[in-house]
Amino acid sequence: MVRVGSDERSFTVDSNWEKLPSGWEAPMAAVAVDSRDRVYGFNRGPNKVIIFDKEGNYLDHWEDSDFIFPHAIYADHADNIWIVDRDAGQVLKYTPEGELLLSIGEKGYRSDTGADNSVFTSDGFKDVTHAGEPFNLPAGVAVAPSGDVFVADGYANCRVHRFDSQGNHILSWGEPGNGEGQFMLPHGVSIASDGTVLVSDRENDRIQAFDQTGNFLSEWATDLIGPALVWQDSVGQGFVPEHNGGNFSVLSSEGGRIARWGGEQYISCHGAAGDSEGGIYFVQPVTGLIGRHIVKYIPE
Repeated sequence: MVRVGSDERSFTVDSNWEKLPSGWEAPMAAVAVDSRDRVYGFNRGPNKVIIFDKEGNYLDHWEDSDFIFPHAIYADHADNIWIVDRDAGQVLKYTPEGELLLSIGEKGYRSDTGADNSVFTSDGFKDVTHAGEPFNLPAGVAVAPSGDVFVADGYANCRVHRFDSQGNHILSWGEPGNGEGQFMLPHGVSIASDGTVLVSDRENDRIQAFDQTGNFLSEWATDLIGPALVWQDSVGQGFVPEHNGGNFSVLSSEGGRIARWGGEQYISCHGAAGDSEGGIYFVQPVTGLIGRHIVKYIPE
């Protein structure tokens, strides 16, 4: 297997980690890992949520899942599985077995942001003229230990929305632009161990840090090229798939770069999550295969 990284953080790459049932197609959009190291692949094939063990063996899948455009998946502290169905305009909470627990957002609703709401593409952020209410093609979700839910509403909006654990809207922040607290496609959101909200401001090539009421704290602009999201491990190191550049970065808890690898062949890399043993799972193109796949990076 190939070795990547730096002297400080290095990994071997298992590009053939996924072991799908024979005949299955599963072009992956996102990945999550729960507390039992079960790996959830969210994909745009017929079986939209597929569960693997950490060796890549197929365990199970959700039956009858009806998502319009799978985009993000997230496992919270209680192993609830959160889904972002971008084109449905919904954020959905499930049990690990696929039982729906909570829906946030009205299916098919799109708020007024100046974008053309009859068009479903990845370029709607270019036409946003003003901030809108939840949602207009949401992109990412994270859940704080308190149970509050944070949503990056980015493809045709420019906001981060905060909800309580029952899905009641608390507040929103953001507007179009490239200044502090402004966004050009807020694509991913995560909650650091100290409660900081990290927003991957993809088309501004940066990660912005906020408190949970939306006050700007700092900017991570470590030469990133279209960061899709940041997933942090137990010591606060962040793993970032750089969607527009095809790179993978490891950042310190303050945003300094520790390692970087990749290249144009990995452009559109999209998701990241890690297991209890330090393994990192990136959703990325794989040479010789069609679509994106889950690739495991094994720490050395």
